[in-house]
Amino acid sequence: MKKVILFVLAVLVVAVLAAYLFPTPRKSFDELYERVDEETAVSLQTFRQTHPVRQVEVGGQSWEYLVLGQGEETILFLHGMTGAYDIWWQVMENLAADYRVISLTYPAVNSLDGMAQGVQAILQAEGVTTVNLVGSSLGGYFAQYLVAEHPEMVETAVFANTFPPNDIIAEENKTLGGLLPVIPEWAIMGVLKGNTETGLYPAAGNSELVRAFVLEQAYGRMSKAQFMARYHAVIDPFTAPDVAAAGIPVMIIEADNDPLVAAPLRQMLKETYPEAAVHTLHAVGHFPYLNEPQKYTELLQEFWQTG
Repeated sequence: MKKVILFVLAVLVVAVLAAYLFPTPRKSFDELYERVDEETAVSLQTFRQTHPVRQVEVGGQSWEYLVLGQGEETILFLHGMTGAYDIWWQVMENLAADYRVISLTYPAVNSLDGMAQGVQAILQAEGVTTVNLVGSSLGGYFAQYLVAEHPEMVETAVFANTFPPNDIIAEENKTLGGLLPVIPEWAIMGVLKGNTETGLYPAAGNSELVRAFVLEQAYGRMSKAQFMARYHAVIDPFTAPDVAAAGIPVMIIEADNDPLVAAPLRQMLKETYPEAAVHTLHAVGHFPYLNEPQKYTELLQEFWQTG
């Protein structure tokens, strides 16, 4: 009987190890973007090839970032949980003629303070003292933190497809958040793939670009460590800034069918910043800068020109 128990335990150990060692599936750019129109896919691929990233080391983490344009004012783009520095490429190219544009990718840094240290190091490396912030989703939450903790570096701020400091997200995801450390990477990325197909893709009007870019993160461009760190940043609490007292103009961009930011959180954001200009986009989903880049660019330009 003892031998049987030992055998069963050994089989279980092997099964658990196999689950963890099972690699996250990978797909090539051509496979992931085969349904995207050729002009857009080539544009993204060319952007990556012709604009190599720069790097700065902060606290043992390597931050990748990109700088475009030569304008007197600087725009800093902050992406969401499933983004990267080039998720903004279409908008960045539209703005680079008039502004200096910086975009970055978050490494596995699991606090807003740690993320702020990375941003400060990048700006210092580039000789930038103040920026116009544009943050979406996690990036919009992070932008609020930067306004709260480092208002001296912020000229204006855009909080897009995002939420204010709250207890709702942490409470709703408490069980999943506790399990994340023990869930294999391939399983986490499998859930992301499923959510992309059933939620993000249809909400974006079946945008093949939105589908491809997010799936690219799930097929190996984003690691489990990065995903977990970004989740912890999303639930990292802070006190919302008083933007009126700080004299910082703010614009809120939201989508009326955002599958990741529920209506109560969108309402809370507007109540938190009653001074903000609000633009509600219709039927564009969570990534309007991907599937509606021209409209997004126009909103930003109008805000900066009139603000």
